[in-house]
Amino acid sequence: MKMKNIAVIIGIAVVVLAGASVTVTQQNEYKLIRQFGKIDRVISEPGISFKIPFIESTQSLPKETLLYDLAASDVITKDKKTMISDSYVLWRIQDPLKFAQTLNCSLESSESRINTAVYNATKNVISSLSQDQVITSRDGELSEQVMDAIGDNMEQYGVQLIKFETKRLDLPDDNKAAVYERMISERDNIAATYTAEGNSEAKVIRNTTDKDVTIQISDAKKQAEILEAEGEQEYMKILAQAYGEEERSEFYSFVRSLDALKASMKGGNKTIILSSDSPIAQIFEGK
Repeated sequence: MKMKNIAVIIGIAVVVLAGASVTVTQQNEYKLIRQFGKIDRVISEPGISFKIPFIESTQSLPKETLLYDLAASDVITKDKKTMISDSYVLWRIQDPLKFAQTLNCSLESSESRINTAVYNATKNVISSLSQDQVITSRDGELSEQVMDAIGDNMEQYGVQLIKFETKRLDLPDDNKAAVYERMISERDNIAATYTAEGNSEAKVIRNTTDKDVTIQISDAKKQAEILEAEGEQEYMKILAQAYGEEERSEFYSFVRSLDALKASMKGGNKTIILSSDSPIAQIFEGK
């Protein structure tokens, strides 16, 4: 009976020791293995690992991307204007060993360091820009400048800053309306300048076009006159050739006389009286 109890006790002890020697690392975590409080190794891959029971202990650190939301704060622009910056940072533990050694595995301590680094970088970047430049840089340019200003400052803590974004970068309520009115006025002035330049350019184009059209019309008229003169010349040449002989000349004179007689008959009275010595009368009389 005693041997049976001892066997049970030994079995339980083996199960306890086996359970104490196994550690499971999840997909989204690092597992630190400490030996008498000192970090002996870091497990980065998910799965089952073994440790020495009662001598080695484990501690977990998050492996996934974390979000730190900075408190809204006032910042001063280059032209001494106050703006309100409300931003957040995406970050992760890149080197868990360095993170544990410098920040004692404290997420609160890491967020405090992040807050200081990001706030200082944001303040320095905005202080180098005018208020108008800050407002027009909210489409991503400002975030890039802040990330450049932070640089690799957080790597000493084993922390990687992945992304910085501003949720709100606005003017205080007491001067927001005045600033927006001024910006609208400046944009209107710029638009008026562009419109004036466009109208001036359009006038130049119209004047140039009108001049070109006038020159083309003049050239066309000149060419038409030349062609018309050449046609008349060719016409007279053909007539001269056609009626150069005496018989043809008389016929031509007869036809022309008839045309002249027809042209002289106007109105309803178609009667014409010719004197005997009229060239037309002579033609009809065969003289």
